[in-house]
Amino acid sequence: MARWWFETGPVEEVTDVLATSYLERSRHPFSAPVRLLDRGIPMLEASVAATVAVRENLGTAQAADRARLLLSPYETDLRAAEEDEYALVLLHCDDPEEGTRRSLAHEVTVTDTYAAYQRHLHEQINRLVADGRFPMSIRIGDRPTVTIQDEVRRLLAPLHPSVPSRALAGVHVTALGGMSESGKSTAGEYLRTHHGHARLKIGHLIEDAASRAGIPDPYRLGSVVQAELIVDALDRFCHAHHFLDSVSIESLHDFDSTAELARMLGSQLTIVYLDASEATRTRRGTAGAQDVADRDVVKSARGADKIASIAHEVIGNDGPRLELERRLDRIALDRRWPEHQPSTMPVNALGLPVHLEAYLAEFLDRTTGPQPLIDLLAVTGSGARGKYQHGWSDLDVFVVADASSLGGIRQVLAELEAELGGVKLGITVLTRAECRAGAVTSRLLHVLALIGSGALVPLWSAPGLALPAPDAATDIEASLRDGIQAAIEIRRQLLKGAPDLRGLYKVTALLAKIQLRFSGIECPSDSDALTVLLDAKRQDTSAVTTARTERPAAEALATLVLHSWLDTLPGERQ
Repeated sequence: MARWWFETGPVEEVTDVLATSYLERSRHPFSAPVRLLDRGIPMLEASVAATVAVRENLGTAQAADRARLLLSPYETDLRAAEEDEYALVLLHCDDPEEGTRRSLAHEVTVTDTYAAYQRHLHEQINRLVADGRFPMSIRIGDRPTVTIQDEVRRLLAPLHPSVPSRALAGVHVTALGGMSESGKSTAGEYLRTHHGHARLKIGHLIEDAASRAGIPDPYRLGSVVQAELIVDALDRFCHAHHFLDSVSIESLHDFDSTAELARMLGSQLTIVYLDASEATRTRRGTAGAQDVADRDVVKSARGADKIASIAHEVIGNDGPRLELERRLDRIALDRRWPEHQPSTMPVNALGLPVHLEAYLAEFLDRTTGPQPLIDLLAVTGSGARGKYQHGWSDLDVFVVADASSLGGIRQVLAELEAELGGVKLGITVLTRAECRAGAVTSRLLHVLALIGSGALVPLWSAPGLALPAPDAATDIEASLRDGIQAAIEIRRQLLKGAPDLRGLYKVTALLAKIQLRFSGIECPSDSDALTVLLDAKRQDTSAVTTARTERPAAEALATLVLHSWLDTLPGERQ
């Protein structure tokens, strides 16, 4: 075929065979609403031009003219066929030389003639793109297959309702691998129940896609086809469940298909390999040691143990379940909570009393030297918002530091205690690992969200420190637990003979803030939150000020805010 094409067959004959084949295909009836054609009419011209360029040693422009002349007998039919097509061209890049190199890299053997043909073909395709013969074009570059497929669909979907609009858009896939009884099912279930992942079995995906394609035994097919079947079934499932953004699939047993899956999905895939010792896995098996050993033999034959070498995360799973869950938390949250390098501001920008500014400045001097004890320090609460009230407010401080620094921090606190002047210091210390794994209370999650959004600016941060920035939806959802606790605490205070007015006021303000947060309103200030909530309920706001010092006003205010919270609950039948 190649010899006839490039050597023995007259170019008129080659052109005739190509043109009549293209035209016959365009006339062929089809029953599907949309037909995808590999190489449309513009590609016919590019192929003929590249062929004559090689055979007759022509330049790009000369070859284009020669191709048009050779195709002129079919011009009317070709024009009609092209008008019925929507031309989309896929280019490696805009550079014909680089595009040629990438195309030839896929070939097992390449002759000089074929290499020259590919070079001329890329030049002709780029010429046709410049001439507007391809209304739609995509540059592939180094992007994964599913990303290209998504762009193809976004371009074609407006042309016909049968074309799906997206391909796994916004969906992240966590693929779980490991030998028998390594904890894959446990991990998949945890991701489902705690992080909202849809949990799917790879065997089901392969068999579902194979059934649709009429493939009787998909496991006899090569790794590329098996990976394509998995992606096809995933795509259909996620299209039917468009609200999904996270899916876990299990179990990865074949190395080659896993590697192909990674190539196709790119950054939308995280491969997690669960690694446990043989003794641990044997102990977990419910059917005995031999059953585990037999299943391992099958998995090893498919290269399941080698998947660890290409995994994004390898989790040692010989320890307690809590350790596994913390690793899974971090994997899930690393994607959902982007890391943020916080900016900083000087202490005197907070507007605190002079003695507290001096206290914080000295604390930072002692903890952020050449070998710093802390990674970050931020003032939270009223002190961070310019709302500090002497005699009423505490000094709340959030610190990120390693647990090994606690002794040094405690010593600094003891040495500086007198500088507080009687102000109550509330200091909270978290490690970086706790922040990244989301092992924090709802209030501290809110602090991380504020730092991540820039609404709360720390006083000091270690160079290069990046902290997770929880998303707003997670922040709001987590605050529900604080609301429940605050509603309980209000009633505890109201039942006391002499409630702690300061404590009652603060917990009342907290419950008001949480209710407003669910309405998309963020009010860091206690008094502002109470005022906004009462305004929304068309209640008198005068008690917001007097409740700080007068018991009747404090109790009335707490009762109003509590009832506002309880009104959100469904009523009981009488």
